[in-house]
Amino acid sequence: MRVLIIGGTRFVGYQLVWRLLAGGHQITLLNRGQQPDPFGERVGRLIADRTTPDFERVLADLTYDAAVDFAAYTGDDARRSVAKLAHGRVGHYLYISTGQVYLVREGCPQPSKESDYDGPVMPEPADPQDLNDWRYGIGKRDGEDMLESVWELARFPATRLRLPIVNGERDFSRRLESYLWRVLDGGPVLLPDGGANILRHVYSGSVVTAIAAMLGQPATFGQAYNLAQDETPTLAELVALLADLLGAPTRTVSVKSAALAANGLTPKAISPLSGRWMSYLDPAKAKAELGFQHEPLRSYLGKIVSSFLNHPPTSPPDNYANRQAELALAANLP
Repeated sequence: MRVLIIGGTRFVGYQLVWRLLAGGHQITLLNRGQQPDPFGERVGRLIADRTTPDFERVLADLTYDAAVDFAAYTGDDARRSVAKLAHGRVGHYLYISTGQVYLVREGCPQPSKESDYDGPVMPEPADPQDLNDWRYGIGKRDGEDMLESVWELARFPATRLRLPIVNGERDFSRRLESYLWRVLDGGPVLLPDGGANILRHVYSGSVVTAIAAMLGQPATFGQAYNLAQDETPTLAELVALLADLLGAPTRTVSVKSAALAANGLTPKAISPLSGRWMSYLDPAKAKAELGFQHEPLRSYLGKIVSSFLNHPPTSPPDNYANRQAELALAANLP
């Protein structure tokens, strides 16, 4: 199968390329050429910024059996892809979307099913801290709406894949890794408001397996699917599990968000898995229709911890710069 990968220059995209190469597929990468990749002559390369005429030029009259688009963030981005890949130039177009398409919908149930997508969206938030997340969800919705329209009108073979936070080895966002550094330094891990928020994430390896199995499957055309793990731990439970996998004691302290703010800290700054912009998805449709199976939570976290210990980063994530302020706050709590 000839597969075009648009964007995906790190993390899940790279894992997908390795998986598809191992399966004997012919891979072409299309990106801006700003990130080096490890694939050498194993892949073809097209260099273009999708917001410029170069995007249309490099695709020209090329055809592919499938395309996976990691870098379409707006309706216009998706529209450009469709314009160049329509009329039989791609056999299957897979759009990587996000669970935030539900979070920007007013009154959306949780856990969110694919059928919960339709409904009014919330207005632009007044709080600037929410603005980027809101725009991300709105942009992805615009892309999804456009793809649903061209499926209905012209049967463009697109599938939309909605993902929550993705965890995996060497994740460049370093969200999960932030807790590993804090567990290992011997001080307490501060849990905003007790870490009671529920987390239902997805493992990069399970995502890659699902995509590889889905490509070229006509039954998925015109459909949207949620992918997520089965388990729904609280943040406090997740930190305890990470500590256990590290062989370290669980040291956590509950801190109210108001106390954090009074000390110049925010929940997300010290705890990347806190805050409202984390989707909670129901993967039942993918399990029933695709046979999707997610690796157990403890199993995949064990792989991430093992990778962290065997290939330790040279420096902590940026949010670790707040660590001394966190410890000082914990020491002065009543």
